[in-house]
Amino acid sequence: MALKCLNLKCLNKGFVIWFTGLPSSGKSTVANGVAEKLRTMGYRVEVLDGDWVRKTINPDAGFTREQRRIHLLRVAWIARLLARNGVVVLCSFVSPYKDVRAEIRNIIEEENIPFIGVYVKCSLEECIRRDVKGLYRKALRGEIKHMTGIDDPYEPPENPEIIVDTEHDSVETNVFKVLSKLKELKLIE
Repeated sequence: MALKCLNLKCLNKGFVIWFTGLPSSGKSTVANGVAEKLRTMGYRVEVLDGDWVRKTINPDAGFTREQRRIHLLRVAWIARLLARNGVVVLCSFVSPYKDVRAEIRNIIEEENIPFIGVYVKCSLEECIRRDVKGLYRKALRGEIKHMTGIDDPYEPPENPEIIVDTEHDSVETNVFKVLSKLKELKLIE
């Protein structure tokens, strides 16, 4: 017996929201807050988080520029497949390079799936202060290489659809900002 979709929202094509920012900037926190709100509104939502993807789907991913590129393009294809099947996909990845983010956007948009770039703005100093995983401390001691913001660059997006400031605004304010933009773009009701 085939399952019926009782909610019209699950019949539509989904979209992809891509959160980018320095490590410890608050990408996952904001993405998870948005996901929670969208689920309560009846949307089918998946969060693809950098740590989870590296642990499960792509455990051999490295941190050189090319390894990051390959890793992120794989995620883009997964996001595209999910969105094509009516899922709202929230991707939370440092994704430090402009050219790779452009490739990601092209992968999603070539199938006419809406792509919303969210720059999670937070100063390097504040990210180092937060240092949720202790990575900055290790990088500053020379224990790890290719740390974004320390010995590898982060190239902020020039024209993201949304900028959230996690250093100065609350999680709730930033979640509201994302949801408001989604309503403005007519992606949600």
